[in-house]
Amino acid sequence: QVRLVESGGGLVQTGGSLRLSCAASGRTFSNYAMGWFRQAPGKEREFVAGISGGGGNTYYADSVKGRFTISRDNLKNMVYLRTNALKPEDTAVYYCAAGFSSRSFRVLVTPHEYDYWGQGTQVTVSS
Repeated sequence: QVRLVESGGGLVQTGGSLRLSCAASGRTFSNYAMGWFRQAPGKEREFVAGISGGGGNTYYADSVKGRFTISRDNLKNMVYLRTNALKPEDTAVYYCAAGFSSRSFRVLVTPHEYDYWGQGTQVTVSS
């Protein structure tokens, strides 16, 4: 069992920045690829960014590439999402997810590849 707790969401103006954090507990953190997803009202949950268990590989949705940065600290069991140049269309509940992977270089992209999810943190970008 892996428990994930997100924090760092809030209300920000267009062009602003936030750093989302996700604290993980329960299992060997480096055995899990981590990801951030988001879900806006009336829309399906969508992939935002992913990072491999070792931290060496990352992947981003086209909509956030160049603005968001995912990172992890395996000593602290933390994963982060730095969000810059925020837009109103970034408004959503952001979820942290963990997926077991025996290959430390692998990034997981689809929701079904992830085993554990956090409760989410709301990000609202005002225009």
